[in-house]
Amino acid sequence: MRLSRLSVLLSFFIIVYFTQCRRHGLPPGDPDNGGLFLPKGFEAVVVVDSLDGAARHIAVNSNGDIYVKLRFPLSSGGNAALRDEDNDGKAEIVKDFDEYQDKSSYGTGMRIHNGYLYFSSVTRVFRQKLTPGQLVPDTKIELMLTDTQPPSQHDTKPIAFDDKGNMYVPFGAPSDCCQMEDRTPFSPGMDSCPMLLTRGGIWKFDANKPGQFQKDGQKFATGVRSIVALEWNDQDHNLFTMMHGRDYLHAQWPNYYTEWDGALLPAEEFLKLKEGSNVGWPYYYYDQLKGKLLLNPEYGGDGKKEGNGSDYTQPLIGFPGHFAPNDLLFYTGNQFPAHYKNGAFIAFHGSTSSAPYPQSGYFVAFVPFKNGSPSGQWEVFADGFAGVDTVVNTSDAKYRPMGLSMGPDGSLYVCDSEKGKIWRIMYKGDTSKFGQADLSDMIRRKKEALNIKTPDSIRDNLDKGNVSIAGKTFNTYCAICHQRDGLGNDRFPPLSGSEWVKGDKNSLIAIVLSGLDGNITVKGKSYNNKMPRLNLLSDENIAQILTYIRQNFNNNASAVTLEDVNNTRKALGGKVNKPGKQ
Repeated sequence: MRLSRLSVLLSFFIIVYFTQCRRHGLPPGDPDNGGLFLPKGFEAVVVVDSLDGAARHIAVNSNGDIYVKLRFPLSSGGNAALRDEDNDGKAEIVKDFDEYQDKSSYGTGMRIHNGYLYFSSVTRVFRQKLTPGQLVPDTKIELMLTDTQPPSQHDTKPIAFDDKGNMYVPFGAPSDCCQMEDRTPFSPGMDSCPMLLTRGGIWKFDANKPGQFQKDGQKFATGVRSIVALEWNDQDHNLFTMMHGRDYLHAQWPNYYTEWDGALLPAEEFLKLKEGSNVGWPYYYYDQLKGKLLLNPEYGGDGKKEGNGSDYTQPLIGFPGHFAPNDLLFYTGNQFPAHYKNGAFIAFHGSTSSAPYPQSGYFVAFVPFKNGSPSGQWEVFADGFAGVDTVVNTSDAKYRPMGLSMGPDGSLYVCDSEKGKIWRIMYKGDTSKFGQADLSDMIRRKKEALNIKTPDSIRDNLDKGNVSIAGKTFNTYCAICHQRDGLGNDRFPPLSGSEWVKGDKNSLIAIVLSGLDGNITVKGKSYNNKMPRLNLLSDENIAQILTYIRQNFNNNASAVTLEDVNNTRKALGGKVNKPGKQ
């Protein structure tokens, strides 16, 4: 009797469950929502667990087909196309396509506009006509825009379109803060920042004209350091973006900024841009704690001076520093509750430079909107991508949310840059009853999750007095790139087991004093990022740092002495920096 009654109850719940799915016309979510934490009433299904080449950005067509800009383009193509044939939420067909010039892991842009698939590399924007009903396009690839300058930092090419036939593309600034010596501690800023003539801004182009160059466009906004998230708002008829704030406030100016300041500042700025807007980079940064633009230390600031900051375009919201906003989407669908209508979803890729505090970001936020402006506090919409409670080093994060797109039924799609995982987020509840109570779990996450909350300056400090003086010096000046565990990340090489670290110590000292630029190979992998010279550090600090990395991170090499650094500095023609002097 008990077994029969249990079978009846089980059958009842199965019928109700699948009836609800049919009522919504949506597939069932995964039992664990693909590892995500979501507001009540929402479910997530994993469309594909991983893609060869991982993912950067994503676009969903009007028939539900998914197009992905691959992070690591394959020999068979730089893009991927996916199709769910039976509406179970899973992609049964996955095909790579399009071999095109200048394929780059950091090309950023995948949009569908007027029947064309637009996508980008770091120096080019392409488009390809889509054929209705056909998954993989076989039409000619058109080269729409070419950036003739060599690739450098912040050279992403996100794409946005207005309702008048214009295409907007940023040209990122190849610098952290337009210093005389980029990313070098205590280096002053350049007068009038000459790179602002052709960089650090957004240009407007003809969306339908192939073969354009930067000179063919019109500068729309300036003072914009680095942009990966860019979107036109069709309700407000304005361009919106999320700007990555500058780096290294504590590492470059420890006399003005504490480790806690460096972990939280400056803000990632949510901006509405009008033609002619000037956001203020490199002269100013936004302090979300003080709620104002402040003068950068490279230009005379000290963490308090406001200068003429009020004269520049002010952000709508200042998110905590280093969250890394990498996509922006205004929700225009009808599947989600009215609370989300016309609001903004933001994918935060996650920090690499929040140490000695937990790395932050790694979630999707939501900002409610009304009449083209935020109408409430920002919210946590989807979390759990990292797969761990505390992200000490970037490599700890299992997934990092990257691209956003809305499906024809109003589902929200999110892709990951580490393995190429794609989630489809759906609402299955009663939209008429959705309210604050349904957001309670996410409100708590905003206050408590270590990757989201404002860290306590003492309790959340991961060092807590357990790191040596040499370790702290390394964490201040080196861990931002090479990470506290010495494993590096996809952009910066590892120190653990590195032939550069374990080799000739005089060559290693010379690199620290002189910096390093250009392509290098470390443990069989190629890297091409500039290492700033740290010649303004004392010889004592340099000896401490190099001894630390040569005798930690699974390395076992001889110590570097103060005399070693003295001699190498003299050989390079520099003056010895005495202990304690910088």
